[in-house]
Amino acid sequence: MKTSFCTAMGLIGGVICAAFGGWDASLAALLIFMGIDYGSGLVVAGVFHKSTKSESGALESRAGWKGLVRKGMTLLIVLIGAQLDKLLGLVYIRDAIIIAFMVNELLSILENAGLMGIPLPGILTEAVELLKEKSKV
Repeated sequence: MKTSFCTAMGLIGGVICAAFGGWDASLAALLIFMGIDYGSGLVVAGVFHKSTKSESGALESRAGWKGLVRKGMTLLIVLIGAQLDKLLGLVYIRDAIIIAFMVNELLSILENAGLMGIPLPGILTEAVELLKEKSKV
């Protein structure tokens, strides 16, 4: 029973990894960044009550759910990029998508750190504010 379960899980994991273009450092880094961003967002809302995602600034299940849905959509876009690479015989669409989303996750992590009161170098604060303004346009 245990062997069958482990085999099935391995098979499912292998199929998923193949669909995403394989398990490599960039996909692992994206998932780590996503986890840190989500976790730091939970801390900002749950401990500091300074979340920009809810009216009260505190934890809100709807805001958390929306965050998970966004992370899921991010992974689906990476999946699409991997499939486009396969279809077109290229090797850079998936990686470009991953890099773009990693930058977005990093900015969100820095924003969360700032909301926690962690002093950030001026250049990082300016970069976060500039990108926030550009995204509003």
